[in-house]
Amino acid sequence: MAKLEHYISVGQKRLRCGYTTGTCAAAATLGAATLLLSGEFLPAVTVHTPAGIDVVADLEDFSQGEGWVQCAVRKDAGDDPDVTDGILVYARVTMVPGTTVPKCDNSAWHHCHTVRIDGGLGVGRVTRPGLDQPVGAAAINHVPRQMIERAARDACEAAGYEGGLDVVISIPAGVELAARTFNPRLGIQGGISVLGTSGIVRPMSEDALVASLELEMRVQREAGRRDLLVAPGNYGRDFAEDALGLDVEPCVQCSNYLGATIDAAVRLDFRSMLVVGALGKLVKVAAGIMNTHSRVADGRKETLAAHAALAGADRQLVARIMGAVTTDEVLPWLDEAGILEETMGSLAVALEQRLRQRAGEGLDVEAIFFSPAWGVLGQTSGAGRLLALHRVGATATGATAAAGAAATGAAVV
Repeated sequence: MAKLEHYISVGQKRLRCGYTTGTCAAAATLGAATLLLSGEFLPAVTVHTPAGIDVVADLEDFSQGEGWVQCAVRKDAGDDPDVTDGILVYARVTMVPGTTVPKCDNSAWHHCHTVRIDGGLGVGRVTRPGLDQPVGAAAINHVPRQMIERAARDACEAAGYEGGLDVVISIPAGVELAARTFNPRLGIQGGISVLGTSGIVRPMSEDALVASLELEMRVQREAGRRDLLVAPGNYGRDFAEDALGLDVEPCVQCSNYLGATIDAAVRLDFRSMLVVGALGKLVKVAAGIMNTHSRVADGRKETLAAHAALAGADRQLVARIMGAVTTDEVLPWLDEAGILEETMGSLAVALEQRLRQRAGEGLDVEAIFFSPAWGVLGQTSGAGRLLALHRVGATATGATAAAGAAATGAAVV
């Protein structure tokens, strides 16, 4: 089995990265489609991931019949303690007569829909609204779908084939593994999800990751930086860059460990911290949950229900919120009831109190929370003061002036 030889330093350890189930599915699709359309058997294929890292994946367990080919790729989780490590991810690719694949340039390939993608055995099926895919669809998230489609189209172009393809992704071990995940609670039935936003699995040893976060912050502090921009992950970082216009090059991605990141910032004598995160993460912090991993605690729907009730939600709406799958699912309900703004405002007050309690007097910590569909939903009272510190093109003089304004409570334009 080919292993990804890409490493990251986590604390004092050097840990090997792996690749996601989405990357496995794309690689298996490329191998099966190449044999089907070109007659070329490939022992391994190379897939370019959204992270910019090329993955060479071995192909296993080929089978074929009239108009179809199937093969598998074995999941490599690297040094991450992932329950899916070593499982086989299958792609069965079938030619669809009478369809035509439209010509797409590289910027628009993901808008082509003549490569049809579905899930088979061991891939969960979405049964409740509010997830990445609609009800009834296979639980193959949108980035893996794009990767699978790109792999299929690459094989079509290489073979000069202009017809359509059906791709079915199966993970036989997923039937049993699903019981060890949160999928059943989220309304994903029958298997696991095909996930990944970058295509790469970064090792997540908790102690090592927290040590790495502090090391990254220490380097920034030694370089003279006094003000931190923090996001739990890629969604927060991307929103800070794309929607808020912030310079995310020095952004610290704290994963689930916001509490530990605040503690480290206090120890290292940072002046301020601006946190940009999705509602689903920061609603937990508003309830006092400073390690937001689902294994530690949840409380999202309970917290939203409580603040909705404070904003005037009736018993029926509170009960509906308590049955929600995701936080984004609740937002249109609050909007329809005319209490979205008040609920988010109440949540922001609680979030501010929790952050202040954790940081004490030594760190000015503020937060902005958002939804990809709704944009900025709320922010703590001083978040606007810190935005100027992190805007793209902010000068040292401007940052110093903004920091002084933040300390005094003055407005910054």
